[in-house]
Amino acid sequence: MTYEVDVAVVGAGQAGLSAGYQLRRDGLDFVMFDHAPRPGGAWQFRWPTLTLGKAHRIADLPGMPLGTPDPARPASEVVSEYFERYEREFGLDVRRPVDVSSVRNLPDGRLLLSTSEGEYAARHLINASGTWEKPFWPRYAGMEAFRGRHLHTHDYRGPGEFAGKRVVVVGGGASGVQALLEIAEVAAETRWVTRRPPEWVEGPFDEERGRAAVARVDERVRRGLPPGSVVSVTGLVLTDEVRAARASGVLRRLPMFERVTPSGVEWADGSSFDADVILWATGFRASLAHLAPLRLRGPGGGIVMDGTRVAGDPRIHLLGYGPSASTIGANRAGRSAARAVRRALREAGRTAANPVGERPEPPARPDRTEISPAA
Repeated sequence: MTYEVDVAVVGAGQAGLSAGYQLRRDGLDFVMFDHAPRPGGAWQFRWPTLTLGKAHRIADLPGMPLGTPDPARPASEVVSEYFERYEREFGLDVRRPVDVSSVRNLPDGRLLLSTSEGEYAARHLINASGTWEKPFWPRYAGMEAFRGRHLHTHDYRGPGEFAGKRVVVVGGGASGVQALLEIAEVAAETRWVTRRPPEWVEGPFDEERGRAAVARVDERVRRGLPPGSVVSVTGLVLTDEVRAARASGVLRRLPMFERVTPSGVEWADGSSFDADVILWATGFRASLAHLAPLRLRGPGGGIVMDGTRVAGDPRIHLLGYGPSASTIGANRAGRSAARAVRRALREAGRTAANPVGERPEPPARPDRTEISPAA
Protein backbone atom coordinates (compact mmCIF):
# COMPACT_ATOMS: atom_id res chain seq x y z
CA MET A 1 0.00 0.00 0.00
CA THR A 2 0.94 3.63 -0.44
CA TYR A 3 0.50 6.11 2.40
CA GLU A 4 -0.80 9.61 1.81
CA VAL A 5 0.72 12.69 3.46
CA ASP A 6 0.78 16.39 2.68
CA VAL A 7 4.50 16.93 3.29
CA ALA A 8 7.50 14.59 3.38
CA VAL A 9 10.77 15.73 4.96
CA VAL A 10 13.86 13.74 4.02
CA GLY A 11 16.73 14.25 6.46
CA ALA A 12 16.84 15.25 10.13
CA GLY A 13 19.96 17.37 10.39
CA GLN A 14 19.76 21.02 11.39
CA ALA A 15 17.83 22.15 8.32
CA GLY A 16 15.42 19.21 8.43
CA LEU A 17 14.69 19.71 12.13
CA SER A 18 14.15 23.42 11.58
CA ALA A 19 11.60 22.63 8.87
CA GLY A 20 9.94 20.00 11.06
CA TYR A 21 9.63 22.48 13.92
CA GLN A 22 7.81 24.98 11.71
CA LEU A 23 5.58 22.32 10.15
CA ARG A 24 4.63 21.07 13.63
CA ARG A 25 3.85 24.61 14.80
CA ASP A 26 1.61 25.11 11.77
CA GLY A 27 -0.22 21.86 12.46
CA LEU A 28 0.53 20.39 9.05
CA ASP A 29 0.37 16.70 8.13
CA PHE A 30 3.96 15.58 7.56
CA VAL A 31 6.33 12.68 7.95
CA MET A 32 10.11 12.84 8.53
CA PHE A 33 12.62 10.25 7.35
CA ASP A 34 16.27 10.02 8.31
CA HIS A 35 18.91 7.67 6.94
CA ALA A 36 21.14 7.90 10.04
CA PRO A 37 20.77 5.39 12.88
CA ARG A 38 20.26 8.04 15.58
CA PRO A 39 19.72 11.80 16.00
CA GLY A 40 22.61 14.16 15.30
CA GLY A 41 22.71 14.67 11.54
CA ALA A 42 26.22 14.51 10.07
CA TRP A 43 27.66 15.64 13.40
CA GLN A 44 27.19 12.16 14.87
CA PHE A 45 29.87 10.85 12.50
CA ARG A 46 32.56 13.44 13.31
CA TRP A 47 35.80 12.10 14.74
CA PRO A 48 35.92 11.91 18.57
CA THR A 49 38.92 14.23 18.94
CA LEU A 50 36.94 17.07 17.35
CA THR A 51 35.76 18.67 20.56
CA LEU A 52 33.06 21.29 20.84
CA GLY A 53 35.69 23.95 21.51
CA LYS A 54 37.52 23.15 18.26
CA ALA A 55 34.43 22.87 16.08
CA HIS A 56 32.84 25.70 14.15
CA ARG A 57 30.07 27.41 16.04
CA ILE A 58 27.00 25.17 16.33
CA ALA A 59 23.91 27.25 15.69
CA ASP A 60 20.91 27.00 18.00
CA LEU A 61 17.86 25.25 16.59
CA PRO A 62 14.66 27.35 16.64
CA GLY A 63 12.80 27.36 19.93
CA MET A 64 15.47 25.66 22.05
CA PRO A 65 19.06 26.90 22.56
CA LEU A 66 21.99 24.54 22.81
CA GLY A 67 23.12 26.12 26.07
CA THR A 68 26.74 26.04 27.26
CA PRO A 69 27.96 22.43 27.24
CA ASP A 70 31.52 21.51 28.17
CA PRO A 71 33.79 22.61 25.26
CA ALA A 72 36.11 19.66 25.98
CA ARG A 73 33.42 17.12 25.07
CA PRO A 74 33.34 15.59 21.55
CA ALA A 75 31.12 17.67 19.28
CA SER A 76 29.54 14.47 17.96
CA GLU A 77 28.20 13.62 21.41
CA VAL A 78 27.02 17.13 22.28
CA VAL A 79 25.13 17.68 19.04
CA SER A 80 23.59 14.20 18.99
CA GLU A 81 22.24 14.70 22.51
CA TYR A 82 20.96 18.18 21.60
CA PHE A 83 19.16 16.97 18.47
CA GLU A 84 17.65 14.06 20.39
CA ARG A 85 16.26 16.43 23.06
CA TYR A 86 14.93 18.67 20.34
CA GLU A 87 13.07 15.91 18.53
CA ARG A 88 11.53 14.76 21.80
CA GLU A 89 10.61 18.26 23.01
CA PHE A 90 8.77 19.24 19.85
CA GLY A 91 7.25 15.89 18.98
CA LEU A 92 9.18 15.39 15.76
CA ASP A 93 8.50 11.75 15.08
CA VAL A 94 11.53 11.05 12.92
CA ARG A 95 11.45 7.60 11.33
CA ARG A 96 14.93 6.08 11.27
CA PRO A 97 16.88 4.46 9.90
CA VAL A 98 14.87 4.80 6.70
CA ASP A 99 16.34 4.92 3.20
CA VAL A 100 14.54 6.95 0.53
CA SER A 101 15.59 5.25 -2.69
CA SER A 102 13.66 7.32 -5.24
CA VAL A 103 11.15 10.13 -5.72
CA ARG A 104 8.93 9.98 -8.80
CA ASN A 105 5.97 11.83 -10.25
CA LEU A 106 2.48 10.42 -9.86
CA PRO A 107 -0.17 11.04 -12.53
CA ASP A 108 -2.27 13.11 -10.12
CA GLY A 109 0.57 15.63 -9.53
CA ARG A 110 1.84 14.22 -6.27
CA LEU A 111 5.28 12.78 -5.54
CA LEU A 112 5.82 9.09 -4.84
CA LEU A 113 8.59 8.37 -2.33
CA SER A 114 9.88 4.80 -2.34
CA THR A 115 11.40 4.09 1.06
CA SER A 116 12.61 1.12 3.08
CA GLU A 117 9.46 1.65 5.18
CA GLY A 118 7.04 1.61 2.24
CA GLU A 119 5.73 4.07 -0.33
CA TYR A 120 4.43 7.56 0.44
CA ALA A 121 2.48 9.90 -1.81
CA ALA A 122 3.25 13.51 -0.84
CA ARG A 123 2.02 16.82 -2.17
CA HIS A 124 5.26 18.56 -1.19
CA LEU A 125 8.82 17.45 -0.49
CA ILE A 126 11.30 19.21 1.76
CA ASN A 127 14.58 17.50 0.97
CA ALA A 128 17.28 17.95 3.63
CA SER A 129 19.39 14.88 2.87
CA GLY A 130 22.61 16.84 3.21
CA THR A 131 26.00 15.80 1.86
CA TRP A 132 27.50 13.28 4.32
CA GLU A 133 26.61 10.25 2.21
CA LYS A 134 28.48 11.59 -0.81
CA PRO A 135 32.17 12.33 -0.12
CA PHE A 136 33.92 13.83 -3.11
CA TRP A 137 37.04 12.08 -4.45
CA PRO A 138 38.89 14.03 -7.15
CA ARG A 139 40.80 12.07 -9.76
CA TYR A 140 44.54 12.44 -10.30
CA ALA A 141 46.85 10.42 -12.50
CA GLY A 142 48.42 7.49 -10.71
CA MET A 143 45.99 7.22 -7.80
CA GLU A 144 45.38 3.52 -8.34
CA ALA A 145 49.11 2.74 -8.25
CA PHE A 146 49.72 4.33 -4.82
CA ARG A 147 51.09 1.72 -2.43
CA GLY A 148 50.02 3.66 0.64
CA ARG A 149 46.54 4.41 1.95
CA HIS A 150 43.91 6.73 0.52
CA LEU A 151 41.56 8.11 3.18
CA HIS A 152 38.73 10.65 2.99
CA THR A 153 37.79 12.85 5.96
CA HIS A 154 34.43 11.04 5.82
CA ASP A 155 36.27 8.09 7.43
CA TYR A 156 38.82 10.00 9.53
CA ARG A 157 38.64 8.96 13.18
CA GLY A 158 41.46 10.90 14.79
CA PRO A 159 45.24 11.24 14.66
CA GLY A 160 46.24 8.05 16.48
CA GLU A 161 46.54 5.88 13.38
CA PHE A 162 48.96 8.37 11.76
CA ALA A 163 51.69 8.10 14.41
CA GLY A 164 55.09 7.95 12.73
CA LYS A 165 53.57 8.19 9.24
CA ARG A 166 54.33 10.55 6.37
CA VAL A 167 51.03 12.19 5.46
CA VAL A 168 49.73 14.42 2.66
CA VAL A 169 46.56 16.35 3.50
CA VAL A 170 44.67 17.53 0.40
CA GLY A 171 42.10 20.30 0.74
CA GLY A 172 41.74 23.87 1.94
CA GLY A 173 38.57 23.60 4.03
CA ALA A 174 38.11 23.73 7.78
CA SER A 175 38.00 19.93 8.14
CA GLY A 176 41.33 19.54 6.37
CA VAL A 177 42.95 22.18 8.55
CA GLN A 178 41.54 20.66 11.75
CA ALA A 179 42.73 17.18 10.80
CA LEU A 180 46.17 18.42 9.77
CA LEU A 181 46.71 20.23 13.07
CA GLU A 182 45.98 16.98 14.93
CA ILE A 183 47.97 14.71 12.64
CA ALA A 184 51.05 16.94 12.64
CA GLU A 185 51.47 16.36 16.38
CA VAL A 186 52.05 12.60 15.90
CA ALA A 187 53.12 12.13 12.26
CA ALA A 188 56.72 11.82 11.12
CA GLU A 189 56.17 14.51 8.47
CA THR A 190 53.23 16.22 6.75
CA ARG A 191 52.49 18.21 3.62
CA TRP A 192 49.43 20.39 2.97
CA VAL A 193 48.27 20.93 -0.61
CA THR A 194 45.31 22.89 -1.95
CA ARG A 195 44.00 23.85 -5.39
CA ARG A 196 44.02 27.56 -4.57
CA PRO A 197 45.82 29.64 -1.95
CA PRO A 198 43.81 29.76 1.31
CA GLU A 199 42.02 32.97 2.19
CA TRP A 200 42.66 33.68 5.87
CA VAL A 201 40.00 35.71 7.66
CA GLU A 202 40.66 37.82 10.75
CA GLY A 203 38.10 37.94 13.53
CA PRO A 204 35.04 35.77 14.21
CA PHE A 205 32.73 34.53 11.49
CA ASP A 206 29.89 36.83 12.47
CA GLU A 207 26.34 37.25 11.17
CA GLU A 208 27.32 39.87 8.60
CA ARG A 209 29.94 37.61 7.05
CA GLY A 210 27.47 34.76 7.10
CA ARG A 211 24.88 36.75 5.16
CA ALA A 212 27.48 37.76 2.58
CA ALA A 213 28.55 34.13 2.09
CA VAL A 214 24.95 32.97 1.71
CA ALA A 215 24.28 35.68 -0.88
CA ARG A 216 27.27 34.61 -2.99
CA VAL A 217 26.19 30.97 -3.07
CA ASP A 218 22.56 31.93 -3.69
CA GLU A 219 23.59 33.90 -6.77
CA ARG A 220 25.23 30.78 -8.23
CA VAL A 221 22.30 28.42 -7.72
CA ARG A 222 19.83 30.95 -9.11
CA ARG A 223 21.81 30.64 -12.35
CA GLY A 224 21.70 26.85 -12.24
CA LEU A 225 25.41 26.45 -11.46
CA PRO A 226 26.75 23.92 -8.95
CA PRO A 227 26.96 25.61 -5.54
CA GLY A 228 30.73 25.26 -5.06
CA SER A 229 32.52 24.68 -1.76
CA VAL A 230 31.66 26.55 1.42
CA VAL A 231 35.26 27.60 2.04
CA SER A 232 35.37 29.28 -1.36
CA VAL A 233 32.98 31.92 0.00
CA THR A 234 33.75 31.93 3.74
CA GLY A 235 37.53 31.71 4.00
CA LEU A 236 39.43 30.18 6.93
CA VAL A 237 39.31 31.84 10.34
CA LEU A 238 42.65 32.77 11.90
CA THR A 239 42.54 31.38 15.44
CA ASP A 240 45.50 31.38 17.85
CA GLU A 241 46.05 27.68 17.08
CA VAL A 242 46.09 28.37 13.34
CA ARG A 243 48.54 31.26 13.76
CA ALA A 244 50.91 29.02 15.72
CA ALA A 245 50.67 26.30 13.06
CA ARG A 246 51.44 28.78 10.30
CA ALA A 247 54.45 30.08 12.22
CA SER A 248 55.79 26.55 12.78
CA GLY A 249 55.39 25.61 9.11
CA VAL A 250 52.66 23.00 9.61
CA LEU A 251 50.21 25.16 7.66
CA ARG A 252 52.59 25.97 4.84
CA ARG A 253 50.45 25.51 1.79
CA LEU A 254 51.78 23.85 -1.36
CA PRO A 255 50.08 23.90 -4.77
CA MET A 256 48.33 20.78 -6.00
CA PHE A 257 50.61 18.00 -7.13
CA GLU A 258 50.43 16.84 -10.74
CA ARG A 259 50.29 13.10 -10.13
CA VAL A 260 50.23 10.39 -7.51
CA THR A 261 53.15 7.96 -7.68
CA PRO A 262 53.45 4.49 -6.16
CA SER A 263 55.42 6.00 -3.27
CA GLY A 264 53.75 9.39 -2.85
CA VAL A 265 53.03 12.52 -4.87
CA GLU A 266 54.91 14.52 -7.49
CA TRP A 267 54.61 18.14 -8.59
CA ALA A 268 54.95 19.61 -12.07
CA ASP A 269 58.45 20.94 -11.30
CA GLY A 270 59.69 17.42 -10.56
CA SER A 271 59.73 17.73 -6.77
CA SER A 272 58.13 14.87 -4.83
CA PHE A 273 57.16 13.65 -1.37
CA ASP A 274 57.09 10.04 -0.22
CA ALA A 275 53.91 9.34 1.73
CA ASP A 276 52.26 6.55 3.68
CA VAL A 277 48.82 8.16 3.64
CA ILE A 278 46.98 10.69 1.47
CA LEU A 279 44.09 12.23 3.39
CA TRP A 280 41.56 13.69 0.97
CA ALA A 281 39.81 16.57 2.76
CA THR A 282 38.05 17.41 -0.49
CA GLY A 283 34.54 17.92 0.79
CA PHE A 284 31.18 16.49 -0.14
CA ARG A 285 28.50 16.88 -2.76
CA ALA A 286 24.75 17.12 -2.30
CA SER A 287 23.22 13.68 -1.76
CA LEU A 288 20.43 13.84 -4.33
CA ALA A 289 20.55 10.50 -6.17
CA HIS A 290 17.02 9.65 -5.00
CA LEU A 291 15.74 12.72 -6.88
CA ALA A 292 17.27 11.65 -10.22
CA PRO A 293 13.92 10.41 -11.67
CA LEU A 294 12.60 13.99 -11.44
CA ARG A 295 15.33 15.31 -13.79
CA LEU A 296 15.91 18.51 -11.83
CA ARG A 297 19.44 19.24 -13.02
CA GLY A 298 19.95 21.66 -15.88
CA PRO A 299 22.63 21.95 -18.61
CA GLY A 300 25.01 23.69 -16.19
CA GLY A 301 25.09 20.66 -13.91
CA GLY A 302 23.23 22.40 -11.11
CA ILE A 303 19.60 22.88 -10.13
CA VAL A 304 18.09 26.30 -10.71
CA MET A 305 16.81 27.53 -7.36
CA ASP A 306 14.50 30.29 -6.19
CA GLY A 307 15.34 30.52 -2.51
CA THR A 308 14.78 27.01 -1.15
CA ARG A 309 12.33 26.12 -3.92
CA VAL A 310 13.34 24.33 -7.10
CA ALA A 311 12.55 26.94 -9.74
CA GLY A 312 11.07 24.42 -12.14
CA ASP A 313 9.04 22.47 -9.58
CA PRO A 314 7.32 24.40 -6.76
CA ARG A 315 6.47 21.14 -4.96
CA ILE A 316 10.11 20.61 -4.03
CA HIS A 317 12.35 22.50 -1.60
CA LEU A 318 16.04 21.68 -1.24
CA LEU A 319 17.71 22.33 2.10
CA GLY A 320 21.43 21.76 2.43
CA TYR A 321 21.87 22.66 -1.23
CA GLY A 322 23.46 25.96 -2.08
CA PRO A 323 22.96 28.72 0.52
CA SER A 324 21.71 26.32 3.21
CA ALA A 325 24.60 23.84 2.86
CA SER A 326 26.09 24.92 6.20
CA THR A 327 24.79 26.05 9.55
CA ILE A 328 24.90 29.65 8.34
CA GLY A 329 21.55 29.45 6.58
CA ALA A 330 20.03 26.13 7.69
CA ASN A 331 17.51 27.48 10.22
CA ARG A 332 16.33 30.24 7.92
CA ALA A 333 16.02 27.78 5.03
CA GLY A 334 13.98 25.30 7.06
CA ARG A 335 11.59 28.00 8.23
CA SER A 336 11.27 29.46 4.75
CA ALA A 337 10.53 26.11 3.12
CA ALA A 338 7.93 25.14 5.71
CA ARG A 339 6.13 28.47 5.38
CA ALA A 340 6.12 28.24 1.59
CA VAL A 341 4.59 24.78 1.81
CA ARG A 342 1.95 26.05 4.22
CA ARG A 343 1.00 28.82 1.79
CA ALA A 344 0.78 26.36 -1.10
CA LEU A 345 -1.42 24.00 0.91
CA ARG A 346 -3.65 26.89 1.95
CA GLU A 347 -4.09 27.92 -1.67
CA ALA A 348 -5.00 24.31 -2.47
CA GLY A 349 -7.60 24.33 0.29
CA ARG A 350 -5.62 22.08 2.65
CA THR A 351 -4.76 24.53 5.46
CA ALA A 352 -4.36 22.89 8.85
CA ALA A 353 -6.98 23.81 11.44
CA ASN A 354 -4.84 23.15 14.50
CA PRO A 355 -1.61 25.18 14.53
CA VAL A 356 0.27 24.62 17.76
CA GLY A 357 2.33 26.80 20.06
CA GLU A 358 6.00 27.24 20.80
CA ARG A 359 6.48 24.07 22.88
CA PRO A 360 3.81 21.46 22.15
CA GLU A 361 3.49 18.21 24.01
CA PRO A 362 4.97 15.42 21.88
CA PRO A 363 1.96 14.02 20.02
CA ALA A 364 1.34 10.39 19.22
CA ARG A 365 2.42 9.31 15.77
CA PRO A 366 -0.37 10.51 13.45
CA ASP A 367 -2.33 7.94 11.50
CA ARG A 368 -1.65 7.75 7.79
CA THR A 369 -4.36 7.26 5.20
CA GLU A 370 -3.74 4.22 3.04
CA ILE A 371 -4.43 4.60 -0.66
CA SER A 372 -3.85 2.38 -3.64
CA PRO A 373 -0.80 3.13 -5.84
CA ALA A 374 -3.09 4.15 -8.68
CA ALA A 375 -5.11 6.63 -6.63
